Amino acid sequence: MAYKESTHVNRKLIRPTLSEVQDQIGARMQRRKPVPPEQTSAENFYYIKQMQNRTPMIVVLDDGETIHGIIEWYDKSCIKVHRANLPNLLIMKTSIRYMYKENETKDGGDGNYVRDIETE
Repeated sequence: MAYKESTHVNRKLIRPTLSEVQDQIGARMQRRKPVPPEQTSAENFYYIKQMQNRTPMIVVLDDGETIHGIIEWYDKSCIKVHRANLPNLLIMKTSIRYMYKENETKDGGDGNYVRDIETE
């Protein structure tokens, strides 16, 4: 068996220094926007404020039904509305289209905005 003599080339591995790597990582981190929080707690603040002030609210459901009452309690998935002379309701948040304060209703309507159209 004949062995071939191989010529070994002395190759030097070039690595960046630790400070160069840290600078590169720092530059990447500065470019990236922070991830927004999953929950801003604005909804919780709104419910607490309305509960403390006992603000009369109107809740409009997905099917168009309106419910008048005061928010007595809330949860991650539902709210409890206290109604005068009627049974209290536990309403799932997924079935709520929108809600507003009762005193924000214009002309005693149902809270839906209707634009006046002028005829020419």
